[in-house]
Amino acid sequence: EYQWKGPFYFIQGADPQFGLMKAWTNGDTDNGDDEWGEEIKLAKQAVQAINKLNPKPKFFVLCGDLVHGMPGSRWKKSQEQDLKDVLKNTDQDIPLVFVSGNHDIGNTPTRETIDDYCKNWGDDYFSFWVGGVFFLVLNSQLYFDSSKCRELRQAQDAWLDEQLAFAAKQKCKHIIVFQHIPLFLCKPDEDDDYFNLGKSVRQEIMEKFHKAGVRAVFSGHYHRNAGGSYKDLEMVVSSAIGCQLGKDTHGLRVVVVTEEKVVHRYYSLPDLGSQGLEKDLLDMLA
Repeated sequence: EYQWKGPFYFIQGADPQFGLMKAWTNGDTDNGDDEWGEEIKLAKQAVQAINKLNPKPKFFVLCGDLVHGMPGSRWKKSQEQDLKDVLKNTDQDIPLVFVSGNHDIGNTPTRETIDDYCKNWGDDYFSFWVGGVFFLVLNSQLYFDSSKCRELRQAQDAWLDEQLAFAAKQKCKHIIVFQHIPLFLCKPDEDDDYFNLGKSVRQEIMEKFHKAGVRAVFSGHYHRNAGGSYKDLEMVVSSAIGCQLGKDTHGLRVVVVTEEKVVHRYYSLPDLGSQGLEKDLLDMLA
């Protein structure tokens, strides 16, 4: 879909993270993820809310930490199966797009953990077009710590440069990026943190995105809503479908793409399910 076909919207979710709620409550985030009934309910609520929307979103993207279990951990396979069972009920006309998070491939990923993710959920980085807009999905863990798979980081870097050069030739309306770890939470020059990418790699990526005309980067990981801007690049950090680490509600982000701009709004799951999109967003789509 290289051609612009008029305004559309998609849904962004992040961190369903089956198993974190109990682990977080009990203060044992390494081993306490042996129950995830609460997360199953929330993920079902998210799917039901999305299925009710009219018009339908173009796709539903999940920005990482699909489950809490780290690679090789005891409950990971069961958590993944339960999430798949919930997601199977998504309207078949709404494609699912998956982004890898640190819990999906490990804080320090290896070729094996990434291969396992790819077998389960699809490629860890790829691009796609929707109605004249170019989307890139990145494996942000390779930017966080690629010490055990440096060649995979180099491969993603080379691929990204090619993709951005290709997008420039195609004269796409917008370029939008999805990744799990935010470039930054509030300010482009903030200190390094568990929840952002390190300053040295961050500056390089932000400048690369800015030069290529990337409009927005959408991520999760923080379990709170946050974000800011670097020049004309917007960094959007969405809170979780699952466990909340701040004062936000379990929710999803609606992203409307028009010819001129990218407009987004975070909805709680009950609000999106009961009310759908607000009138001003529907007007933009009309």
